[in-house]
Amino acid sequence: MLLGVAIILLFGLIADWIVRKLKLPGLIGLLFLGIIIGPFGFNILPDEMLNVSYDLRVFALIVILLRAGFELSREALAKVGIRAILLSFIPCLMEVGFITLAAPFLFPISHLEAAMLGSVLAAVSPAVVVPLMIKMIEEGRGIAKGIPTLVLAGASVDDAVAIVLCSSFIGMYVGNSVDLGRSLLNIPISVVVGILAGLIIGLILYYIFRKCNPRATKRILVIFSIAIFLVILQKKIEHFIPFAALIAVMSIGFVILEKSEHMAHEISAKLGKIWIFAQLLLFALVGAQVKVPVAIDAGFRGLLIILIGLSGRSIAVALCLIKSKLNIKERIFVIFSYLPKATVQAAIGGAPLAAMAAAKMSTYSGELILAIAVLSILVTAPIGAILINFTGKKFLVQEPIESLTPAQLAALESK
Repeated sequence: MLLGVAIILLFGLIADWIVRKLKLPGLIGLLFLGIIIGPFGFNILPDEMLNVSYDLRVFALIVILLRAGFELSREALAKVGIRAILLSFIPCLMEVGFITLAAPFLFPISHLEAAMLGSVLAAVSPAVVVPLMIKMIEEGRGIAKGIPTLVLAGASVDDAVAIVLCSSFIGMYVGNSVDLGRSLLNIPISVVVGILAGLIIGLILYYIFRKCNPRATKRILVIFSIAIFLVILQKKIEHFIPFAALIAVMSIGFVILEKSEHMAHEISAKLGKIWIFAQLLLFALVGAQVKVPVAIDAGFRGLLIILIGLSGRSIAVALCLIKSKLNIKERIFVIFSYLPKATVQAAIGGAPLAAMAAAKMSTYSGELILAIAVLSILVTAPIGAILINFTGKKFLVQEPIESLTPAQLAALESK
């Protein structure tokens, strides 16, 4: 495993540097590095590295979601209000609906199988979107209207919606007794429970930190350990209590930022340094999950169904922003911010196939879903990252230096 870490760190830094020299987001180089060194490339990553890939990716996701939480100020959330709630649900449901209706005309699958495909494809990638939104916040782009915060809040819940829908459709398909109405009700419940858990934990941690005054490094260790426990707890109780652990993780940072900006900025700065290491692991390992031959087999029809789904999502985002204070360019930025697929597709793309195999059913549709999920990563992750990066610089207003927070100023000075 140590050899695998060394390979990713060394070649990841080189790939990141090369891609940035081309004026592109570094994560694109890391994704393609993962493909090259993974089992479907030159296969130089040790097996033990691939065996713990999921845990390492969760580690990196926790880091970036904690960072996101420490950037979610109450003032910024108040600016976006109902828009964030609408963007949490409507784009995901619209994308699933478009794919459910269109896929049976392109492939020999039923509407239920198409619904499984839609729910797998629907999730926005936090691995791609969150770092780019944090970058926009640090540079002071669009913060007057809370645009990066709007995307952060909406995209985080969007993932929970897609995952719950996917689990429900799989259960219906393999013959398990699943109440779709109850499953849909569980989505807002899991979000509310996650927020409440995070707020309570964040409040307790704030008072402990204020009383004991540990160093920022020790605060990070405590917060990170609790975040890991929350992710594990979700798996233990998800059949009894709907619980969105990753939203709880983000909420911890929100409370500490609300109570003490100085403390929050100290912790956020430390997380920023950890992220330098964590992003190399995350994007390279996501790339290593990509099965290129399977994606190629999906062919033109696979690309077409991805485009149809993204069209539905983009229409929904545009509808959610009607009568908002955002101008046309800013709305285009938000639409592009909802395009990238990667992390969730890598995690659940094979779930329908595994369920069908376990139930001794035909696996054709499961293999098709996996192929198109892989194709969606290959296509939307790099293109989405490029579009977000480009439109963020061109379309979002950068606030004057005096309006930036100390953390944002420090980030600008380090560039």
